[in-house]
Amino acid sequence: MATIKTDDVFSIASFDPSKLAESFRDFAEKGAQQSKEAYAKLKSAGEEAGKTLEATVQTAQAGSVEIGLKAIDALRVNAESSLSHMEALLGVKSVAEFFELQTSFLRKQAEVTVEQAKALQETTKQVAEKVAKPSKEAAEKAMASFKVA
Repeated sequence: MATIKTDDVFSIASFDPSKLAESFRDFAEKGAQQSKEAYAKLKSAGEEAGKTLEATVQTAQAGSVEIGLKAIDALRVNAESSLSHMEALLGVKSVAEFFELQTSFLRKQAEVTVEQAKALQETTKQVAEKVAKPSKEAAEKAMASFKVA
């Protein structure tokens, strides 16, 4: 039969308060350091997000101007073409000549419209890529920092 020594069970002689205080201090210092590091990362991420947003807005603004200029150019070309066509129609001498001019104008106008639509679509695509680029780069950078951490 094993005997339990009561002086071992109730003994607090092995308890050293200075070691507890030291452990608590180490824990608190590590926590404070981790909080400082987390704040620095958060602050840096916030600054980067602000820069990214600013770059995105500037790019979008420049892109919308570029698209607007393309649209104005298309309208100008179409208006000039329509006016030239109207002048040509004023000189028509027969119904056959009228239909020939009208058919030719419509065919040419359809071709021009397709070309203008392609050019505007390409410009819009390029602007969209430029606008998305800063956000994409920021996201890739953020993902890389998560992989490292």
